Amino acid sequence: MHDLAFVFAGFCVGLIVGLTGVGGGSLMTPILIFFFQVKPYLAVGTDLLFAAFTKMGGTVKLARSKSVEWRVVLNLSAGSIPASLITLYVLHTLGAASSTVQHIMTTTLGGALLLTAAATLYKALRGKASPASVAAGQEAAAARPRHWSLPLLFGALIGSLVTLTSVGAGAIGVTVLMLLYPLLPLPRIVAADIAYAVPLTLVAGLGHASLGSVDWPLLAKLLAGSIPGIWIGSHLMFKTPERVIRSLLSVLLAYAGLKLISL
Repeated sequence: MHDLAFVFAGFCVGLIVGLTGVGGGSLMTPILIFFFQVKPYLAVGTDLLFAAFTKMGGTVKLARSKSVEWRVVLNLSAGSIPASLITLYVLHTLGAASSTVQHIMTTTLGGALLLTAAATLYKALRGKASPASVAAGQEAAAARPRHWSLPLLFGALIGSLVTLTSVGAGAIGVTVLMLLYPLLPLPRIVAADIAYAVPLTLVAGLGHASLGSVDWPLLAKLLAGSIPGIWIGSHLMFKTPERVIRSLLSVLLAYAGLKLISL
């Protein structure tokens, strides 16, 4: 019965990800900690690989349709991958299962969920603010950030945050990209965010696996539910009130964030 509960949880998260594009980490990690009493370090490590595998299919689909702005992906990855490796080294040094690291993880995760809640609400209210398309001859300008150093800096911050909490590459990443690349259309921002999350979560997830922070049987059950959930959600995307769903999600994420901080 417990196995079916994990599969159902994976399906529900996959459905919401398919419907809204909100990062699975901001949903799955709190569910594992609160409902299934999974240790924070195991929840984070398992969820990182869960995110990598679920977003991999989406990235392949987006790459085939030539929707991914690879220059943006490379700029962010240049900051996030090294930051992830440094964070993994710190976790290895301190011990991922130590009480100090567990407290840091839950507190940082709470803060990340609050940021995600704010970013989700912002996107629900202002999601249409970015241009719908790029004018002819403006492709290079649209893929140029406000300053060359900003993608490296924000990439490093997101890389550390994702490695420590498994949260940050979804709604927070999209909001950061909207601010750094104001001329880039929203569909391309979302595509770039999904694409760069794959190498980041894969590196961070495999790093956690080397620390013994991944529950492989649990990962298999979550994926068994999420894959059909994402497929169904993506097909229902245009038939649901996305703004209402995002607003409700932001309230739930804020509640989970406050609860984690108070642990």
